[in-house]
Amino acid sequence: MFTTKGNTVSEDERHDRSDEPKASSISRELLTTSMLTAVGTAALIGIHHRYRKQQHPDASLQDYVAGIRAQLQVLQPATGSTPNLKRFRYACQQAAVTWQRAYHQAIDDESNVLDLTTMHTTTMLARPVRWVSGVASMPKNTASLNQNEHDFGVVGIDADRQIVWQTTMPERVHDIVVQPVPVNVPDTQSQHSNVEQRRDVVVMGRRPSEKFWVLDTSNGQVQHAIKANLHRHFYGHACYSLDGELLYVTENDTVSLAGKIGVYDTNDAYKKVAEFDSYGIGPHELIMHPDSETLVIANGGIKTEQASREELNLDTMRPSLVYLNRHDGTLLEQVTPEHNQMSIRHLAMHNDGTVMIGIQFQGEKHINVPLVLTHQRGDVSFTPLTMPNNQWQRFHQYIASVAVDSDRNLLCVTTPIGGCAAIYDLHTRKLIDDVSLPDCAGASVLSSANRSTNKVDDPIESSGFIVSDGQGQLTALRVSVSSDSKLNGKDDKHISTDSQLHMMSFDNHLQAL
Repeated sequence: MFTTKGNTVSEDERHDRSDEPKASSISRELLTTSMLTAVGTAALIGIHHRYRKQQHPDASLQDYVAGIRAQLQVLQPATGSTPNLKRFRYACQQAAVTWQRAYHQAIDDESNVLDLTTMHTTTMLARPVRWVSGVASMPKNTASLNQNEHDFGVVGIDADRQIVWQTTMPERVHDIVVQPVPVNVPDTQSQHSNVEQRRDVVVMGRRPSEKFWVLDTSNGQVQHAIKANLHRHFYGHACYSLDGELLYVTENDTVSLAGKIGVYDTNDAYKKVAEFDSYGIGPHELIMHPDSETLVIANGGIKTEQASREELNLDTMRPSLVYLNRHDGTLLEQVTPEHNQMSIRHLAMHNDGTVMIGIQFQGEKHINVPLVLTHQRGDVSFTPLTMPNNQWQRFHQYIASVAVDSDRNLLCVTTPIGGCAAIYDLHTRKLIDDVSLPDCAGASVLSSANRSTNKVDDPIESSGFIVSDGQGQLTALRVSVSSDSKLNGKDDKHISTDSQLHMMSFDNHLQAL
């Protein structure tokens, strides 16, 4: 018992009262935090609104209220709302993780948050994803204590070319591979919003890397981190079988330096189940043939040792395009280019089975060789596309990405060194035009949702591509043919551009869902 100014107080009561100043202090901290959060949010809205007013003069602050109401309605329980609720639950989990890290608290083992969150931080909005891209430099996030120093990451992008989610990565990434829609999904469901489908996206480390990661396309959450087997490293590219059951990865035998194709089971946590020869050195990109039975592999022909990007055999390199049976690795065809230093690096597949090929020439700068080729099964050699005046030097001997629109017979190629993106008409095999885009690399088909941006009464029919660059731009390249041109019996195509700028540096590849 304690006596204070004539009042008798029990020990329990003393402890209760001793907590009152602490509770008061916590209340003040919470109040201060809430006020700072409100002020910060208002400031962000003000900055964002000012930017919107520049782009859209009729923008109103009321739009933010309408947007919040719309998102709340989306999260209301309803038929088919399970993915939305999962996203909301995941966002809450991430908020809890951030709070615990801020106060140096250990994460509760029963919180159902993946252990991978200790290495990857994801922020997310509830929007459908149309593209996924690697990012070489993301904005700093001071709230995340485990932020890697290089700010490498992966982002999901919506139809308006805005960032839906962003996930930090421990190293720079290269290829982005989206799991195909299962063949047994009804047409009505496959046409529904991409975010409603549970699909994986594989993110390959930049060569030479010993890791790749598997993320959920809808929210960017890391599902698996896969490490290469002993005496193997990855070459930065992969592809799925058309049924999405298997993943094929280009690899290097770090002892013999022979190219390998690793086979991974998507239904068994991406466990490696087989390995084939690539029948060449330095396999880079590989794609699946529309027949669903054949792997098409770009053997770059360049030897590299483990954990090195040094090119060891430029004088004796032997690149090739290889067709393999995807089930047992049997060699079906192999074709070599006209010059042994034409490194075959990047591929895209037309629906008719024509392979689109991007070359990176390793020879002397003054040598002029075709950098964009095509090939079909059975052809004894490659067929180059046409370049005006044969001036392939425009691309500075380096093609970074190739993307094909099979429906409209268009091909887009990018070159960060040449600082441009070019579009070809595959009907004529001629260049439509090239557009100056410094440090551009990623290329993908512009989704159908983005092809209807023109007014209903606009006489222009448009299609095209989306291109990313290291300066933070996502640029839509729209290929148009005016009605006047058609009436005159001509097919004059033109490229128009518009860009969305982000405070990040997009990396080599961009993949559409």
